[in-house]
Amino acid sequence: MLSKIKEIEEEALQLNSRERALLIEHLINSLDDEEDPEAERLWIEEADRRYQEYRMGKTKGKSAELVFKEAHSKIR
Repeated sequence: MLSKIKEIEEEALQLNSRERALLIEHLINSLDDEEDPEAERLWIEEADRRYQEYRMGKTKGKSAELVFKEAHSKIR
């Protein structure tokens, strides 16, 4: 099994960066097919908690543009 993974990895590394990104997206999406009701409930609670903190002024928001700019700078 490990040799098959290594073979696939070597092939994937031959792809250009756009193709690799698309492959990664497909692989990650394939993991999300398995629904976990408990995880979903916990994420909803976390999102609600964060929203309430934002509404009460305990935290400040950032624009999506800034968030993506910061994330992009961290992966370079």
